[in-house]
Amino acid sequence: MAQFQALVTTSDAHNPFALQTMTVPTLASQDLLIQVKATALNPVDIKQRQVAVKNQQSRVLGFDAMGEVVAKGAAVTDFAIGDAVFYAGQLNRLGSNATYQVVDARLVAQAPDNWSPTELASIPLTFLTAYELLADKFGLTMTANSASGQTLLVVNGAGGVGSIMIQLAKWLGMTVIATASRRTTVNWVREMGADIVVNHREDYVTALADMAITSVPYIAVLHQLEPHFERVATLVAPFGHIGAIVESIAPLPVNLLKNKSASLDWEFMFAKANYQFEVASQGKALQLAAKLIADNFLKVTLTHAYQGLTTANLLAAQELVMAGETYGKIALEV
Repeated sequence: MAQFQALVTTSDAHNPFALQTMTVPTLASQDLLIQVKATALNPVDIKQRQVAVKNQQSRVLGFDAMGEVVAKGAAVTDFAIGDAVFYAGQLNRLGSNATYQVVDARLVAQAPDNWSPTELASIPLTFLTAYELLADKFGLTMTANSASGQTLLVVNGAGGVGSIMIQLAKWLGMTVIATASRRTTVNWVREMGADIVVNHREDYVTALADMAITSVPYIAVLHQLEPHFERVATLVAPFGHIGAIVESIAPLPVNLLKNKSASLDWEFMFAKANYQFEVASQGKALQLAAKLIADNFLKVTLTHAYQGLTTANLLAAQELVMAGETYGKIALEV
């Protein structure tokens, strides 16, 4: 199999994707060639599409996938031909909006067999983002009930990352406060395991104070940080952590954290692969995801699925993400 089909970005605003036949890249020694079974959407897809259009680049996007190993590099020993796997890819390689994809094996984990391809494709990027915030940034030990007695506030709990972070935090034994503003999203975060739900469109600092909660050691802001920074700076405990995943577009009053010796922690899931920093830790983190799925601990976060990797389906899926009214994850079966 020397060629494959992929959806590439175009500079046409009315037809932003085109189906293209491409040649399979040469595998490096630690690469896997995956036949993609399903690919999932994330906000980063929208941002990368906008960058590609601005720079008039043709790119294959897609940073979440589930598939089957069909070839491997000479140095790969952890995977065999025919293995079902899932993974999040890299920014600087061809993405998963394609029938085949070449991936660094260190980013990949064996997929459990109790979820569908689209359900599995919805997990990697959000799981890794949540995991790295909790483990690498907040310094929590990632074993069951290891953070019992601790509290986590998740701002934008109904998004893809929030849906996983709530569940991971409950596995760690934490009390979880999540924000949501609509009946459907309030119900969703409760289904994911949130103990307390407050409205991020209202004064949630006062709402929590009315519940005798005035200090929270761990806070994850999974939305634009500027509207929330002063609130979470008020709430964060001394020596606590505020984690963020959306880049700021205006200066932040970070001095509000100084007298508490509190930290502002940025998380970018692609940083490890971009800088070749502890790359294998991502594959190992997904091994935990696979175990939690196999043990029926993690709940499915997929809420919309499209059948077929077509330009129309990909555009419809991206428009759903851009509308900002969805919760959970969106995926396409290839």
